[in-house]
Amino acid sequence: MPIDLFSAFGLSASAGLNAYIPLLIIALTARFTDLITLQAPYDRITSGWAIGAVCVLLVVEVLADKVPLADHVNDAIATFIRPVAGALLFAAAAGNVQAMNPVLALVMGLFTAGGVHAAKATARPLITATTGGLGNPVVSTLEDLAALVTSIVAILAPLLIAVAMLVFALLLAWWWGRRRHLAASRA
Repeated sequence: MPIDLFSAFGLSASAGLNAYIPLLIIALTARFTDLITLQAPYDRITSGWAIGAVCVLLVVEVLADKVPLADHVNDAIATFIRPVAGALLFAAAAGNVQAMNPVLALVMGLFTAGGVHAAKATARPLITATTGGLGNPVVSTLEDLAALVTSIVAILAPLLIAVAMLVFALLLAWWWGRRRHLAASRA
């Protein structure tokens, strides 16, 4: 079902901002509601131990990302964690899509979360340099909120994720065309 794919993209994209927020949301939603049914082996995230571990990791992530210098170490470690979380979330959310190969789902989630994380990791040094590090906790909080909202929207209104993907693709195409036009006019 296409809606599962939109949910998968939304959840894996939010994992690029914060690996543990979408993991916690999907685990709690699958455990306590009928909105999501996770297929094996992804249903293991709904266990009390898994939810507890994700909660602890989320607290560590949120706190480390607000402390200067620790936030850069956290982002370096997250370079490996966020794409993996995105891959697992994509595969778990797309688990009901019959025609989707699980390996393809993992790869799509890996690239989606990895791309979002790469954009975040590229912007963060610019924010640090322009604000002397004072802007990092604010930006980190906004990233966490974006991950939270995107995760919730991916579950409750996945068609909004499709609209957001379309708008993003159009903006990217516009930016790319404008960049090429400016480069051609300079030559």
